[in-house]
Amino acid sequence: MNFDLVPALAMFAFVSSITPGPNNLMLMASGANFGFRQSIPHMLGIGIGFSVMVLLVGAGLVQVFDAYPISHQILKVGSVIYLLYLAWKIANAAPVTAGDGAGKPMTFVQAAAFQWVNPKAWSMGLTAVSAYTPDTTLGAIALVALVFGAINLPSITVWTVMGQQMARVLTNRTRLVVFNWTMGALLVVSLYPVVFP
Repeated sequence: MNFDLVPALAMFAFVSSITPGPNNLMLMASGANFGFRQSIPHMLGIGIGFSVMVLLVGAGLVQVFDAYPISHQILKVGSVIYLLYLAWKIANAAPVTAGDGAGKPMTFVQAAAFQWVNPKAWSMGLTAVSAYTPDTTLGAIALVALVFGAINLPSITVWTVMGQQMARVLTNRTRLVVFNWTMGALLVVSLYPVVFP
């Protein structure tokens, strides 16, 4: 890999990680509903899961999409359906009270697995691999994954903290319901570039 590309890659990783998308909206909702500490597995699942995804995409999954274009369409349809389901779950999340086991944040494994159906994650991963690893060596791909991992986790943490801070405002059920429905609606809106490219 040309190390002159690393600053540009870091900027791309920052901008794509800090801007709104399914992961960030779900973390904001998790921070507001469950707090920062309980959202840590969710954050780690995103950070590590996305880095692993970049490694695997770079190591050969792109060739599968090239050989079987229908597989990309199937993944896209599945992603949209799953994100609509998550938007519904966020919108209908019940308020969490102390000792209440009804609501639970996303686990590490769920968040890591979610990267495989997250359209923004796919877009970020495919762009990073195709634009910043012109020689497509395993070392170059690993560097891209490492840079993303180092920048992604602090970026998504900001969204969880914003959600946690919003919990101070969401002190009654009506405000929390409005917030959850807004987050669910924004998650649906984030699908626009996927459905209508």
